[in-house]
Amino acid sequence: MTPVRIVCAVLLLAPFVALLWVSSYARMTPAFAGIPFFYWYQLMWVILSALLTGLAYLLFTREEKSRKALRDAGAAAGSAAADSAASGGEEA
Repeated sequence: MTPVRIVCAVLLLAPFVALLWVSSYARMTPAFAGIPFFYWYQLMWVILSALLTGLAYLLFTREEKSRKALRDAGAAAGSAAADSAASGGEEA
């Protein structure tokens, strides 16, 4: 597992941990615009979850693209070496 995938996993797990730990936000104060803490904290996590999921997606797809590019470059180099070996190492 690469460091980028670990970061993605943490980004995706953070909302679950924050919202499943109910005792950390099961209170009325501080209120925000007249909304008790219990409610606005959960609504805040709706927005944060979307942002964290988007960030995890961007990190993951960027890593996948770089892995594919490296794999394709390695395959092309391996193919060129195989062609060179098959022709006896001579260039035409």
